[in-house]
Amino acid sequence: MSMRSRAGTVTALTVAALAVGTVLTAPAAGAAPQAATPKFLSASQLPPHPTSSWTAGPVTEGFPVELDLCVHTEGVPSYDYRHRTFRTDLDTNAVQMTVVADTAAHAKALAKHYDDLIRTCADRLEEGSPDVEAEGRDYGTLPVEEGARVRGLHTETSWGATDIALLSVGRDGRTVTVVQWAQLGDFGDAPVAAFKKTTSTAVAKLY
Repeated sequence: MSMRSRAGTVTALTVAALAVGTVLTAPAAGAAPQAATPKFLSASQLPPHPTSSWTAGPVTEGFPVELDLCVHTEGVPSYDYRHRTFRTDLDTNAVQMTVVADTAAHAKALAKHYDDLIRTCADRLEEGSPDVEAEGRDYGTLPVEEGARVRGLHTETSWGATDIALLSVGRDGRTVTVVQWAQLGDFGDAPVAAFKKTTSTAVAKLY
């Protein structure tokens, strides 16, 4: 199963009040000053590929379809999303998305929402398609800015297609970023240490 495709209908998760008592609502006019434009990863900051160099696409407005397998924007405010895709000459691809919330509290809730979507992605994929077996793994948190978490997702179809992805969510103030690396393979093919470094770099570059 390609990491770029949807696997069945993914049930939208409602963003509930967090321990801080914050519920995501539509941004109020003039609620916060305009934040600086977040910076994106460069091709050289992706996990090195053993036989091919990375190519970075332009920074583009909108939410990336490459994240659709696990992450979506249903149930959250209509923030301005920006993203950048990356590819190698072989079967490996990556994407980074950034979004600036109206407050730091809302950004914290948004980061938790996206991490929850990634954490529950394997179960939702299996529920949505009887032809898919999926397993998620938690690779822990990273001490960068307001924090980041790295997770892994392996999917295998009944016809033998197998894909591995690493996904992370991080936050700096009002800005949230999601990074995904994906290729054919399984957990043994995942460059976890290098992806953790990429994630830390991505969060540190947000401002």
